[in-house]
Amino acid sequence: MPIENRPLRLWLTLAWVVLLSFFFAQTEIQIEGAAGWAANLPTWRIEHHWLLDIFWGGRAMTGYHAWIFPCIALFFHFPLFFLPRWSWRVEFRILACIMLFWTVEDFLWFVLNPSYGLAHFSAAYIPWHKHWLWFAPTDYWIALFAICLLLWFSDRKTGWNLDRFH
Repeated sequence: MPIENRPLRLWLTLAWVVLLSFFFAQTEIQIEGAAGWAANLPTWRIEHHWLLDIFWGGRAMTGYHAWIFPCIALFFHFPLFFLPRWSWRVEFRILACIMLFWTVEDFLWFVLNPSYGLAHFSAAYIPWHKHWLWFAPTDYWIALFAICLLLWFSDRKTGWNLDRFH
């Protein structure tokens, strides 16, 4: 039975994404331990490239991340196969959920990781997050803005008709 209350449906969706982030953060803690960003995993790494500075926040590109990021994106897009048609509204909601997932998962990786915890959530302890603003990596702030924008577009009922572009 679908939930007809739009705000409730949105909050339940976001809560579900946070729950998924929690489980994946715990999984990554078991995989990586204290060595974040796949530092000790048996995978290839590209440490320096100008495209990494633009699209990856200056972090290394690893084989692990090259596979896990599209894998999660595919999981989030899976429900589209059960819809009668694709729409920009649904795509924006999915993209917002993917961004929320990775932002919350990354934060929880630090908070829940016995090698870090909230006390060590700072640039002094986390060398792979190269750019910080206030108390968090700049990636988090950019993602938060994009998430809010995408959720707003996905929930608009009036104005620009996004569904006409499918």
